[in-house]
Amino acid sequence: MPRDPRADQPAVQLSAVQPVAGPPDAGAEFSFRAAFSSVRRLRTEVLAGLVVAVALIPEAIAFSIIAGVDPRIGLFAAFTMAVTISFVGGRPAMISAATGAVALVVAPVVRDHGVDYLVATVILGGILQVVLGLLGVARLMRFIPRSVMVGFVNALAILIFTSQVPHLVGVPWVVYPLVGAGIAIIVGFPRLTRVVPAPLVAIVLLTLVTVGASLAVPTVGDEGALPDSLPTLGLPDVPLTLDTLRIIAPYALAMALVGLIESMLTAKLVDDITDSHSNKTRESWGQGVANVVTGLFGGMGGCAMIGQTMINVKVSGARTRLSTFLAGVFLLVLVVGLGDVVAIIPMAALVAVMIMVSVGTFDWHSIRPATLRRMPKSETAVMLATVAVTVATHNLAYGVVVGVVVAAVLFVRRVAHLTTVTRLDDGAEGTGDPDGERVYVVDGELFFASSNDLVYQFDYAGDPRRVIVDMSGAHVWDASTVAALDAVQHKYAQHGTTVEFRGLDADSAERLDRLAGRLGAGH
Repeated sequence: MPRDPRADQPAVQLSAVQPVAGPPDAGAEFSFRAAFSSVRRLRTEVLAGLVVAVALIPEAIAFSIIAGVDPRIGLFAAFTMAVTISFVGGRPAMISAATGAVALVVAPVVRDHGVDYLVATVILGGILQVVLGLLGVARLMRFIPRSVMVGFVNALAILIFTSQVPHLVGVPWVVYPLVGAGIAIIVGFPRLTRVVPAPLVAIVLLTLVTVGASLAVPTVGDEGALPDSLPTLGLPDVPLTLDTLRIIAPYALAMALVGLIESMLTAKLVDDITDSHSNKTRESWGQGVANVVTGLFGGMGGCAMIGQTMINVKVSGARTRLSTFLAGVFLLVLVVGLGDVVAIIPMAALVAVMIMVSVGTFDWHSIRPATLRRMPKSETAVMLATVAVTVATHNLAYGVVVGVVVAAVLFVRRVAHLTTVTRLDDGAEGTGDPDGERVYVVDGELFFASSNDLVYQFDYAGDPRRVIVDMSGAHVWDASTVAALDAVQHKYAQHGTTVEFRGLDADSAERLDRLAGRLGAGH
């Protein structure tokens, strides 16, 4: 493969994507105004919003069932989340609505305490997200390695696919050719034209076929009742007491963390697809604002939706805030004003759309034999751990946390083995002079994992009266290392030997001066 000449200009590329001052929100290129820059762009944004709105309906209903609430609560949450985040979010074109991860977190609240406590939980969770966002929790994204991101994407693709399986079990046989036809349309139609999104064409054509042929197949209307009125503003009917806070606080915190993790990972994924940089801090507190608004309108809360975001950005080509805004508006119009029409859409059409989303989301390159042979085994292990935990728990946040922990442990293990202690043989050993000096050279990063065995690397009984430890190639990172050096010094002192640590950099020397002899190690 020929070398890309742009690869020789890393500084220019980096400054174009990540200015030193930090971009406010992915730039004017993705603003509301950008949607009106051309007729083609406006058409893309409008149609993308319509496709996402249609795809959101069965998802919102399904998540409502998971949470144990009326489908209207999930649909209203999808509307308020999408509309609000289109204004306050930091990642344009990303779709936020009611999600399965949040539904799983809040389901026990509904089961044990009722819907009003759910709403109170959503509002508190939103407030916590605002606080965490303002505290800079988005900066923690830098600690999520690429292997975890790949595992996150692959697990998500698997979950999207498996979530469609119930719609393919115990259904009339005609559903299967309808799904196949939908997939064929989504794959083949873009070869004819990209003026209209292929998923929208598949939904319309399959709906016309099922209605025209009077086919008895599952429809959107079978998933649950659609609302016939607009959401209303109000406060939850719960006592404002410490007992209420004790009940909702754990769930609110879990909801806040799960929502932020999914939203930040989704935002990073969209950044990669659009080759742009978004404001993760704004997205963090923006998710909180959207959840507070959703709670005030009686919704079940939510976060970024990777599947619908992929439909919006990757499949339909949307790039601006307008598509997110219109997804929410169209959703409300469809379920309230055109509920009877939406209800007849066959689930086979939406299943076909989501199957193609899962295929497009999966990182197929990551499982190619050639890639697996070249990739370090630790990286593959992290990816597989992320996928396994996510698929087993149906919770992306759990998978990401486990993936990060496994990656950290493997990294620490790898770095710890790079630390060496070398004894120079041109000192006292060659002269046999017990009053001479011995020189040891320590290289590597010294921290709790690598410094544990440091104390065993020296010949306390055989070394002469003076020992010099050259640490110009090492760095002291923590108190564990200082304690280990204290132990070395103490063991030498027991044999009447003095030790001098030389070549410490400024940070290591400051840490050693501040902690040496004060940790109790070896005494």
